[in-house]
Amino acid sequence: MELSAAQSFHGLDVPAAVLTEFTPPEAWAGRQAAGTLWVATDQGRVEAFLGATVHGDRLHIDEFAVAQGHQGQGLGRRMLERVVAWARDRAFRRLSLTTFRNVPFNGPFYASAGFRIWDPAPREIAALLAGEAARGLKDRCAMVMEL
Repeated sequence: MELSAAQSFHGLDVPAAVLTEFTPPEAWAGRQAAGTLWVATDQGRVEAFLGATVHGDRLHIDEFAVAQGHQGQGLGRRMLERVVAWARDRAFRRLSLTTFRNVPFNGPFYASAGFRIWDPAPREIAALLAGEAARGLKDRCAMVMEL
């Protein structure tokens, strides 16, 4: 599913690894145990997932992916709205993430959902961005949504 979602980046200025590498399922076990892994399925097939980690009063979205065949149909927006409601119900103060600034289904999508560019970002988020840049990811930004 993650590789299917990544195909939307084909033709964009991203490292080849974005199109070919995926996170092994066991890497999501901690988020699943913490209750911060959401998965949308249909007939046993994963259509989308969102994995996040708790950082004090902030929930950080580590990865959010929608299978290519399900993109543009509102599934991602509905999933994000569910996560926002979950975070509010648990008294988180903000949601954060890093993403491509100008890819329409990244930065502009999150902006339309209520996120804003987080600049300057806190040290730990700036470190994430620096790590992404070191892996060849360009035009990345941090975004935050106040809850």
